[in-house]
Amino acid sequence: MTATPTALRTIRVELSANPYPIVIGAGALQQLGEQVRAAGIKAGTKVLVVTNPVVEQHYGATALSSLQAAGFEASSLVIEAGEDQKTPATVALIHDAAFERRLERGSLIVALGGGVVGDMAGFAAASWLRGIAVVQVPTTLLAMVDAAIGGKTGVNHPGGKNLIGAFHQPRLVLIDPATLDTLPEREFRAGMAEVIKYGVIGDAELFADLEAAAGRDAATGLASLSAVGPALLQTLLERSAAAKARVVAADEREGGLRAILNYGHTLGHVVEALCGYGTWLHGEAVAIGMVAAGELALELGLWSQVEQSRQRAVIAAAGLPQAWPQLEPEAVLRCLQGDKKVRDGRVRFVLPTGLGRVEICDEVSGAQVLAALERCR
Repeated sequence: MTATPTALRTIRVELSANPYPIVIGAGALQQLGEQVRAAGIKAGTKVLVVTNPVVEQHYGATALSSLQAAGFEASSLVIEAGEDQKTPATVALIHDAAFERRLERGSLIVALGGGVVGDMAGFAAASWLRGIAVVQVPTTLLAMVDAAIGGKTGVNHPGGKNLIGAFHQPRLVLIDPATLDTLPEREFRAGMAEVIKYGVIGDAELFADLEAAAGRDAATGLASLSAVGPALLQTLLERSAAAKARVVAADEREGGLRAILNYGHTLGHVVEALCGYGTWLHGEAVAIGMVAAGELALELGLWSQVEQSRQRAVIAAAGLPQAWPQLEPEAVLRCLQGDKKVRDGRVRFVLPTGLGRVEICDEVSGAQVLAALERCR
């Protein structure tokens, strides 16, 4: 499937060492080869496009033909890409393909798919020959607004999510909203969780836009691509990408400010891990985690019930879950201690202090966490 190309919008991630563009616009996939050339990759370069079966069926031929027309020696690798496949063993399949196709240090891997493909292909690029170039071409809303931007790559370990990985910034992020036409509605809703996150953590205007859309239809105002519409979608993509770009540019390797991007994720990862990966989509777990973080903020007196209710209303309008599942309290606290963001034994929570403001708190007791979660059941 293709879309008529429109004017593309470029947002730059202004890293000091390796800045790169985020290119957004309907029909952008047809210009992949041209945009890769513009990103400084020379014609004749070997390119391995890593994708999954569903994305390959819809968009694989468009990506390959665009790259080949621009003079690249491009081929593809199709991998299974469910959350349960996000393992070192799957990355090894990408390494095997890189070896078979003689990818060199000047070669390129293109990740064409959702966040799982992007994470694994990015990690394979980071680790092949100690690092080759990667271009991210996300095809899910969640990957467009979050996973594809910022250079965090990796796979899961039986002990926790994304414990094995590396920072490896892409040379280019190419976002074609037309690829969302084939995205299941549940996956679209999951992506909206990350958009809502940006509004809560630092963009009150974006949150207001979401509230306005939700107000038009409280039940379905944000729950589908057709309900959101192309104009608002473009705005959401641009504002989310810009928000992520600002934070990444200020803190490339999550030494401080970038931790705010984990809003909803610390408790969301608990839901994913203890319910079993695949029970909830990542964005669904983040939505539950945001509601839980909001309740914890209430427990600590950081924000008001009115603000929590407004957050809940927007999450509900996106058709996302809010209730904390039935989990053993001791298992919850143990899982939190295994989080990547624990420092000196203390769990660091990103908690809202207002719509558009958050802070990082590590003075939170287990009893306070459990009390907040109990109110979310």
